[in-house]
Amino acid sequence: MKTEIPQTTFADLGLQPELCEIIKSLGYEVPTPIQVKSIPLLLAGRDMIGQAQTGTGKTAAFALPLISTIKPGLSTPQVLVLTPTRELAIQVAEAFKSYAKHIKGFQVLPIYGGQSIMPQLKQLARKPQVIVGTPGRVMDHLRRKSLSLAGVSAVILDEADEMLSMGFLEDIQWIIEHAPTEKQTVLFSATMPKAIKTVAERYLRNPEHVVIAQVTSSASLINQSHWLVSGLHKLDALTRILEVSDTDGTLIFVRTKTATVELAEKLEARGYAAAALSGDLSQDARERTVAKLKNGSLDILVATDVAARGLDVERLNHVINYDIPFDGETYTHRIGRTGRAGRSGTAVLFVSPRERGLLRSIERTIGKPIPPFKLPTREDLATRRASKLLAKIEAALEDPQLSKYAQVIEKFISETGRDPLTIASALCSLVHKESPVLVDEKHQDIPVLDEAPRRDDGRRRDGRRTEGRPAGGAPRDREWAPRGRQPGDRPGRGAPASRGPASRPARTWDKGGAPGGKKRAP
Repeated sequence: MKTEIPQTTFADLGLQPELCEIIKSLGYEVPTPIQVKSIPLLLAGRDMIGQAQTGTGKTAAFALPLISTIKPGLSTPQVLVLTPTRELAIQVAEAFKSYAKHIKGFQVLPIYGGQSIMPQLKQLARKPQVIVGTPGRVMDHLRRKSLSLAGVSAVILDEADEMLSMGFLEDIQWIIEHAPTEKQTVLFSATMPKAIKTVAERYLRNPEHVVIAQVTSSASLINQSHWLVSGLHKLDALTRILEVSDTDGTLIFVRTKTATVELAEKLEARGYAAAALSGDLSQDARERTVAKLKNGSLDILVATDVAARGLDVERLNHVINYDIPFDGETYTHRIGRTGRAGRSGTAVLFVSPRERGLLRSIERTIGKPIPPFKLPTREDLATRRASKLLAKIEAALEDPQLSKYAQVIEKFISETGRDPLTIASALCSLVHKESPVLVDEKHQDIPVLDEAPRRDDGRRRDGRRTEGRPAGGAPRDREWAPRGRQPGDRPGRGAPASRGPASRPARTWDKGGAPGGKKRAP
């Protein structure tokens, strides 16, 4: 008889019971390999180099043990986390906040460029215990004396190789030298180039080197595709995909909490068992919602990236990126919710014309192109509906009460002389009145937008350049730039000079990237 080897739990790693309860409530069941190896070392105060690929749970690997060292009564920053991008800074800060629910008075602050410095100055005055920031903006605050690292006991360099590739090496060294000599320093990196080794040798004290072997990416088991969609047809495209595809459980990603509720309500109105999953839900409500998805009483979850963290439901076989993520790492995390444990999955990415640049960026991150998705036609829709109807009829033929209905139909035929086939068709029409098998003209085929194939040099066939610019050709200003150095991160960099005459109105971009200074609906 085969003996099962017990799995390591978070409690086994030495974490506080209150912290273990929070982790469990967030949906984390067992620690990942990087967490198993890192947490005991960091709890012991050791310096460490963690080498693991994206999506292995690195944030929890350093956040959980460092939360155990926080002293809420101490009015000074105690932990500094440096990240390459503002998106990652926000994600890490949100993770800290989620894990530290049990600590009264705990505060974490993300600071990054592309945002007014004034709100950050006010929040820094409240003395948060954890600072998560991009190097340039951290330097800004250090120079302004609005941030002091005198009380910092731990410095984390998250995605160090990414920061290196973005030119942050000197900034990182400058920041570390403003922190106390006696501190815990932790470096996480997917790769270990020479410059990273140099930083480790200079600033880490007898570090433990933890290496998690590269595993086969679950993305290889996921059928990925993208659909170039016009905003007016986005919901129609989504519902057609849901109706025609062999979906079991489906996870749909949107960017905002408001959008989760709005889209879930629209799907419910169209007859789908859908629910919203956002950070506004209480823990009890979250657990009930996830339980419904697991037991099959709910088929679709509409979620934000933060709300879906830690979600692992076996029956999820479809992930739909209704709103495109801003970076490849987030995309990888999203689609990783399916195709787990050797199971296959499907991921569809919706891309508007102005988001083509983000698509190319994601493709570069994952190292392969994401092919176009062929949207189901009206004929496909009709075929699918007919198939579902026949399946229902086949199942109904096994109903033991069928003979009673047969008596009713026989009496109807004898009284009216109607043809049995006509009667059967009428009954099917009654059952499927809301989704008739024959798709009428109002279900027009959704227009397919031009993919505008690119040449190897990154230009379209019409000669216009597309690579290296954000979606829609928007200037890479402080509100955009989904990845890479944030303009405003480096001290002394001002707004770009105006290129047009003074009388020409400037073209403004809101936070969602929409032109004209108008805010898009969330």
